[in-house]
Amino acid sequence: MSWHLSNLSAFDVESSGVSVDDDRIVSATVAHVRPGEQTEVASHLIAVDVDIPAQAAEVHGITTEYARANGKPAAEVLELVAAHLTELQANGIPVIAMNASFDLTMLDRELRRHGLPTLEARLGRPVGPIVDVLLIDKHIDRFRKGSRRLVDMAAHYAVKLDDAHNATEDALAAARIAYRLAQRGALALAHPEQVAEMYRDRRYPMELVRNFQAFGRLSLVELHAAQVGWAAEQAEGLARFWLRQANDLQHQAERASDDAERETALADAEELRQRADGVSTEWPVRSFGGAR
Repeated sequence: MSWHLSNLSAFDVESSGVSVDDDRIVSATVAHVRPGEQTEVASHLIAVDVDIPAQAAEVHGITTEYARANGKPAAEVLELVAAHLTELQANGIPVIAMNASFDLTMLDRELRRHGLPTLEARLGRPVGPIVDVLLIDKHIDRFRKGSRRLVDMAAHYAVKLDDAHNATEDALAAARIAYRLAQRGALALAHPEQVAEMYRDRRYPMELVRNFQAFGRLSLVELHAAQVGWAAEQAEGLARFWLRQANDLQHQAERASDDAERETALADAEELRQRADGVSTEWPVRSFGGAR
């Protein structure tokens, strides 16, 4: 039986910013999806000890004041979330996430910050199995144009997402996308012509069929291992892209006749090089201390 027809779980966090090392988890959801049963959803709000920037609050709708008035202490919430995820992982239930390395690395840093055992320490082994729908979608359908934000992927795979940037809704949407991906993988193996028809407007529909077939053959253990390699490939590709942009800006600066234009191009090039240098190839949890 394919893994998507068994018990699944999903995890998502909303945060005070995009730095996994420096920002804080504001809300978190762990959902347990059992076939034929009601989904068990555990949602948590943290009474943050830092101010939530206005830009972040505009995204997820949680202000500093609301979080402190309605949330629970960070250590209490983090322990509940970590214990729940550990129980699921210990029982071989995959944790599904959108851009898993962000959510799991941020959780790792928060647990360390509060002196709590990490998921790896609790499990006594590396975290897994993890199913990262963003990573898988990029691998299978790498040339699809447009955004791959969760709301766009939900629309692409025709799954429900009523309230984007709500940890509960995002976690459930990721689980639905994972199901759709696995379902399409199974369909590609049984009826490749049907999947080819889905992608008839693409230049190479059969390449997508083969990608879905390869994905559909993977067990959970194999899928987790494959994603480690896919994550490294995608990260290295992103770094190369930023370096190419930086080099183009460097050449632009060399040709510039205006000092201000030259300085701007050089500054932008340096920023892109720093981004490229900061790309991590590790998945699903980035090493603590900045190792790549």
